[in-house]
Amino acid sequence: MATAPSEPVTFGGQLLRQAQLDPDRPALTCDGITLTRMQLLDSVRRLAGLLADRGVGCGSVVTIGLPNSIEMIQTILALWWLGATPQPISHRLPPGERDAIIDLADPTVVVGVPSAELTGRLGLSLEGLRIGCQTDGTDPGEPVVSPIWKITTSGGSTGRPKLIVPNQDADWEAMMSYADLVVLPWDGVVLVTGPMAHNAPFVVAGLSLLRGNHLVLMSRFEAGATLSLVEKHAVGWLYLVPTMMLRIWRLPAAERAGRDLSSLQVAYHMAAPCPPWLKQAWIDWFGPEVILELYGGTEGQAMTVITGTEWLKHTGSVGRPVFGEIHARDDEGARLGPGEVGELWMRRGADEPSPYRYIGADPRSAEEGWESLGDIGYLDEEGYVYVTDRRADMILVGGSNVYPAEIEAVLDAHPAVRSCAVIGLPHEELGRVPHAIVELAEAVTDEDLLDHVRAHLAPYKVPRSLERVAEPVRDDAGKVRRSALAAARIGVEV
Repeated sequence: MATAPSEPVTFGGQLLRQAQLDPDRPALTCDGITLTRMQLLDSVRRLAGLLADRGVGCGSVVTIGLPNSIEMIQTILALWWLGATPQPISHRLPPGERDAIIDLADPTVVVGVPSAELTGRLGLSLEGLRIGCQTDGTDPGEPVVSPIWKITTSGGSTGRPKLIVPNQDADWEAMMSYADLVVLPWDGVVLVTGPMAHNAPFVVAGLSLLRGNHLVLMSRFEAGATLSLVEKHAVGWLYLVPTMMLRIWRLPAAERAGRDLSSLQVAYHMAAPCPPWLKQAWIDWFGPEVILELYGGTEGQAMTVITGTEWLKHTGSVGRPVFGEIHARDDEGARLGPGEVGELWMRRGADEPSPYRYIGADPRSAEEGWESLGDIGYLDEEGYVYVTDRRADMILVGGSNVYPAEIEAVLDAHPAVRSCAVIGLPHEELGRVPHAIVELAEAVTDEDLLDHVRAHLAPYKVPRSLERVAEPVRDDAGKVRRSALAAARIGVEV
């Protein structure tokens, strides 16, 4: 039964309403621990009181350096209750990078980092957080609306941190329009597999809870465990990135077939281009009506969505804009026609204000509000968008453009490859040439891998060198820092 409120409410008010409607319904599960709606609400109110005692109030920014966990969710919800702004960062950041982001955010409190590790800032350790969720303290009062509902971090292709601040408060109605866009259910079961330091998992997790869903949160992605959780909790909505899709597809066929996955109604993937062969495999597995894809930046200038049924007619596309505008331009700024590859530019609308602002960077912008996130691609005659790669990642090989994502898609299709990344390395004659970094699932020779690539791509796109690594090349969010990979191999700083 849907629990859509009849009138606008605060985020905290919606949590309270759900707990009153069905206090014993599961609300949150992570690492085998489940909290009911009332248990979650009680812990959130206690933590809100603790944070209020530390100076957090309406308009405060709080940096959260926690892994995916029950405590991560409790902290976000407690901040929304107080009208504060959560600003998640990866808990794996080295101190130097972490501190640079904290300096940009200027938070009232840093959660997940003890004060002793901070200079002139108040920290709240994980242990202190757990105590706060269990101990009665200051009454946090009635929930209020956060003037900025989130601040997310992006290093882009350069690796230099910047903060993305939406020009959007924690408005219930506006947030539910986003939830509708990704067809999040009401009172269903949602599985979030990616790290909440990244925008999409953060948004999906938060909006799922506000819609009364049982949120199943993975502390860390693991392919077999994902299918186990879908089966155990009868998950209806699943968050994925292509890296996860590949790892799940690489599981033994018997393991995939041995799970009851009949509850799954939506498998939504985003965050990176998906190789067509892999997407086709998932469509064949679950059916085109289950597989959906979203493309758009955290900045929110524009967004596309495509169903599996549409994709079968427009193979390789990420869909048409569901809001905002997108077109391709050449290097001189001229607008390109259908099928012509160039830089993708987007905006919310001709007379629409920007939906965000940066801290620590300036947008790549042009006239009339057009901006670029650095993606390369094209549109077809029906307005469907195709993304080929990142502008900053393109390798100029003897005057020819080579896109790493194209080579990576071919390598990923080889059954021995678990993950890979392609970067450009200096070459005396050609300027730069492709270098492939591969994590292998089974033994294979370099020549076998290169023969596989030669069978699908032009000779100038074939990697001139291969490097084997023992750890995943991409993180659990499907992201890869090519600039850092290249810098480590040519001895320069990024």
